Amino acid sequence: MAEPAKGQTLPFPNIDPIAIAIGPIAIRWYALAYLFGVLLGAAYGYLLLRNERLWHRGAPPFAAKDIWDFVFWAMLAIVIGGRVGYVLFYNLPYYLANPGQIINTLDGGMSYHGGMLGLMLAAILFTRSKGGNWLSSLDLLGAVATIGIFLGRLANFINAELYGAPTDAPWGVVFPTDPLQVARHPSQLYEALLEGLLLFLVIRTATHVFYALRKPGLVAGIFAIGYSLSRIAVEFVRLPDEQLGYLYFGWVTMGQVLSLPILVGGLVLVAYALSRRDNPLRP
Repeated sequence: MAEPAKGQTLPFPNIDPIAIAIGPIAIRWYALAYLFGVLLGAAYGYLLLRNERLWHRGAPPFAAKDIWDFVFWAMLAIVIGGRVGYVLFYNLPYYLANPGQIINTLDGGMSYHGGMLGLMLAAILFTRSKGGNWLSSLDLLGAVATIGIFLGRLANFINAELYGAPTDAPWGVVFPTDPLQVARHPSQLYEALLEGLLLFLVIRTATHVFYALRKPGLVAGIFAIGYSLSRIAVEFVRLPDEQLGYLYFGWVTMGQVLSLPILVGGLVLVAYALSRRDNPLRP
């Protein structure tokens, strides 16, 4: 597809991917997105945990003060899970041939789905160590994860990575890293808005208007459904990973395939939570 006429695209902001540089030390926006995603998520989680009337039988999965202990678990789980997920799902033949590169995260290879699985496992183990309801801990993750997703997708945009297919839409962006230099869908911003901002507002309404946290598993299910549907939809206009391409029929991507089990899991959680009669939603 030819490049749209000049004036029909949005200018790329050309923000330096390196946020802070002190001598040989360089801190990237992507790293800050991970850091602040966890810290802001933990701060919001703290407020949710303090508000005991939101939770099933007035019992959050663990004490609000313990969220800061969980931050360490969360950081490790996201990094390790995200990296392992990328290695297994997106480029396993390369890493089998070059095992020394597995720990080299400077190539940007991180899988959101892998990070999600790692974070879920960490939350379950941490909550069980505190004697709490592990389903409620997954609800807590669902309520706060959208913050990190929003910041992470903005960082992807700043890095000019994971952009979309060519487009004639007036909001198309010419990314400096694109060898073809054509206007493309800013799919990172689509995901930031859908998986981040919009899903946060939906879940906030569920937790504070309909008291969804009183049904263990319901908020986690809402998050899983909202995330997977948003990801599957955006994948139609987002370029697949170069080493994988489209998996089936010329349009199915790995992101869509990995999102399907999350969608099914979300539907199961919602059905289970709503079938419980011992915890009314309303006060």
